[in-house]
Amino acid sequence: MSHTLMDVLEEHLDEAAFLWLQWERSLVASQYALNEVTGIEERLLAHVDGLVIGGAPAAEKLLIPALEAQEDMVRVTAAAYTLLGSEDPSSAEAVRTALESASPESLPAFQRALELRGFEALPSWLPTLLKQEEPARLALALEVLASHGVDPGPVLPDLLRHEAPQVAAAALRAATRLRHPLERQVLQACLTSPASSLRDSAITAGLQKGHRAAWVACQAAVDSRAPELRLPALVLALSGDAREVERLKRLLDEPSHRPDALWALGFSGHPAAAELCLQWMEDEAVSHLAAEAFCAITGLSLEGRLAAPRAEEDPLPALEEETLDADLTPRPEDDLPRPVAVEVLAWWKEARENFELDRRYLQGKPFGTEVLCESLLLAPMRRRHTLALELALRSRGELQVPTRTFTPYQQKALEAVRTAVPSGLSRPFTDGLHSS
Repeated sequence: MSHTLMDVLEEHLDEAAFLWLQWERSLVASQYALNEVTGIEERLLAHVDGLVIGGAPAAEKLLIPALEAQEDMVRVTAAAYTLLGSEDPSSAEAVRTALESASPESLPAFQRALELRGFEALPSWLPTLLKQEEPARLALALEVLASHGVDPGPVLPDLLRHEAPQVAAAALRAATRLRHPLERQVLQACLTSPASSLRDSAITAGLQKGHRAAWVACQAAVDSRAPELRLPALVLALSGDAREVERLKRLLDEPSHRPDALWALGFSGHPAAAELCLQWMEDEAVSHLAAEAFCAITGLSLEGRLAAPRAEEDPLPALEEETLDADLTPRPEDDLPRPVAVEVLAWWKEARENFELDRRYLQGKPFGTEVLCESLLLAPMRRRHTLALELALRSRGELQVPTRTFTPYQQKALEAVRTAVPSGLSRPFTDGLHSS
């Protein structure tokens, strides 16, 4: 292979890795909507196609070595995704070899590639990972198979009882996705797990199966101020029950839970929740979160005189002041505008008469099936994951929108939602929960 061609292929891989990071960030961004992500995807996949055209030389000299770049996870994902799309069976086998020796920290990079490749590219060796004893690889196999709708088979009941929380949680998500029944005792054990990730998986699985115990577990977690309350608080808000706003209000008193409480209140949709958010718009730590939640309920667009001028980026701290273990990774909420509290309050004094206190709102519109589906198409990417969760809860798992996949798959799922909305979708998902 000529040096010139190798330089071109290296550039394709560099650009694919860079754009992969940009795409992953866009999926949780506050300033992007679904149609605005397409351009990043198209550029990313064009570079992937360029690597595929490079054939065996590109695989051997660039892609397979890149699978071991454990300091650059998006590069691993881009390389694995490209190799899995090759017609040469040895390329998928190279991914398997790298996966078997990969560190636990790099497994999510391989998982992402396996999930995003279409079912037709799913390697035949993937189900064999279910025979491994190592929990991280076992969980990976469950997650990937479930993402493609592949039943893991008779091992699933045992995996639901697995002693490793990450395996049991993955098994719960697989059982939910594949519409498998859940034994009451198994669900209850997971709901009371000290591992919040397992508890949260049990809550979403239990509610999609219609188990009241999952709802009770949400309330108990919030009332007891359990660690990691983002999901339980969110589920209480999504119920649409005005009484849960009072329960969430109490979380605002604790700084550690305040961001999660504001996030949840924005999805509750109640005018009373919007007024709670107003009270935090002058708090430097959470003013942007309070404004985001307020706007999600009322439909206000935070711009012009309503938004504070964006501050210049802070310079890097002096070396002697720097916390070496501080996480400097940009967070999605960092891009949220800051409100001018007095202007927002003035707007609300005029607008509040247009809102009925006992109704739920989404972006200023009375909540309903059409508004929910519209928001799944138009809302900021950061918020769509929660809207998809509400859709899944309300439809008892029948309607799933995969909000972390490429946009054509999302558009296809959204079209299915528009044409096959269950009659019960307009009712709160807490209606009809059973005790058995």
